Amino acid sequence: MTAKPMLVLGIETSCDETGVALYHTIEGLKGHKLYSQVHLHAEYGGVVPELASRDHVRKLLPLIQDLLDETNITINSINTIAYTRGPGLSGALLVGTTVANALGYALNKPVIGVHHLEAHLLSPLLSNPELEFPFVALLVSGGHTQLIQVDGIGSYIIQGDTRDDAAGEAFDKTAKIMGLPYPGGALLSKLAETGDAFKYPLPKPMLNRPDLDFSFSGLKTAVAQLVHKLDAQKVMASSTLKADISASFQESVTEVLTQKCCRALRLNESKSLVIAGGVGANSELRRKVNQQAKKQGFKVYYPPVEFCTDNGAMVALVGALKISEGITGPNPFDIKPRWSLSA
Repeated sequence: MTAKPMLVLGIETSCDETGVALYHTIEGLKGHKLYSQVHLHAEYGGVVPELASRDHVRKLLPLIQDLLDETNITINSINTIAYTRGPGLSGALLVGTTVANALGYALNKPVIGVHHLEAHLLSPLLSNPELEFPFVALLVSGGHTQLIQVDGIGSYIIQGDTRDDAAGEAFDKTAKIMGLPYPGGALLSKLAETGDAFKYPLPKPMLNRPDLDFSFSGLKTAVAQLVHKLDAQKVMASSTLKADISASFQESVTEVLTQKCCRALRLNESKSLVIAGGVGANSELRRKVNQQAKKQGFKVYYPPVEFCTDNGAMVALVGALKISEGITGPNPFDIKPRWSLSA
């Protein structure tokens, strides 16, 4: 990276996880802390923006202090503060930018606003520093399912997008259909491990279309119809039925994602694939992609599982990468709740 060693504090508050990290441009990740609000929102069946914002206010500064204490690093040693500028929940983002810019002002240090999706895209560099541009990336999470041509820092071309529900959203909604508690996507994946993935043939939306777009709303509807056909009460009461439906649903989603990734690699004549975002931790998706990588001769890169969901480490990393590219600019005391990655 840059010739002059720099220490970057990363702050992530885009939704329902408060994350902080310290990344050194020479030594790498020094430490990170993550606080999840899942228990706070569980009784409501989804994220409540006002509650999320208030919890970030309560947790962010103590997390930063805990991180400094754990790493035995003084706050004055920080050279730059990077924070998630967007996209995300407005109130939650405001907490991050306020703390980041207040620290920047107090320490007289530059502040860098980071695109949340860019941080996910580049997160595999945390454990795969050998990854080189250009590459194809699948960004797959609760809010996004996109195939992206990544040519360099800040150079992103979206080649495929979801037309309705993102993959992670479809996982959560399908879990809700089967009566699983919030957040249900991870529980559905766990159930699928013991189910028969070919018990109930479900549609694989847009699999045979020549483009790189996705659509998972119809698959979710197909599961709802299946549950109704089998009798919802019987499904709710049977772990076997739920496991088989979960496995069948997961089979369809992961097959579509895997085949679209392979298509994108062929179209881009690329041999490097990045998979990032929360659904990127799905073991069946990784198994299928790894199988295709071996068969077709491409390399696949993932962030460590703990950094697939929102976290401060990926934000600090992007801050460090931007420093190395000479991208700093004035302290941006603002947020961008809606922010296209390709803009």
